[in-house]
Amino acid sequence: MTSNLGCVVVAVDGSEESMNALRWALDNLKLRSPADPPSPSSSFVVLHVQSPPSIVAGLNPGAIPFGGPSDLEVPAFTAAIEAHQKRITQAILDHAMEICADKNVNIKTEVVIGDPKEKICEVAENLNADLLVMGCRDFGPIKRMFLGSVSNFCTNHAQCPVIIIKGKGDC
Repeated sequence: MTSNLGCVVVAVDGSEESMNALRWALDNLKLRSPADPPSPSSSFVVLHVQSPPSIVAGLNPGAIPFGGPSDLEVPAFTAAIEAHQKRITQAILDHAMEICADKNVNIKTEVVIGDPKEKICEVAENLNADLLVMGCRDFGPIKRMFLGSVSNFCTNHAQCPVIIIKGKGDC
């Protein structure tokens, strides 16, 4: 497609839509060659955003009435969630790297913790990304109203161009 790209951020969340976006980026985008100035190291950055443990738990477990963990159990509960998230993140990155394996491109991975909408835009800006590529999940209008659309947010707030790779449904 183009060879003037130095840094392409591809956001992955483990969904097939995000992995399709990664495949699309690898198949259709060409990075600047290292010989082209001013490009010391052009790369695809595979980005995964983990939710903070408190969000994964739904709320502070100590606030669950009648049978919630005591204050002493909360650190263990949080540690268990963090360990589980690390395993999920590693599985997502392993899958992404399998997709990248037969491509002859420079791949970097980055994992950050926070709200995906904000963190994806923040990382793209911090890396001075030339392009952000992401998939779009078909949540439907009700879920989208409550959850918001990460791809829609990034389209409106990222400081670089954004390509949304749609699946079969609407986004």
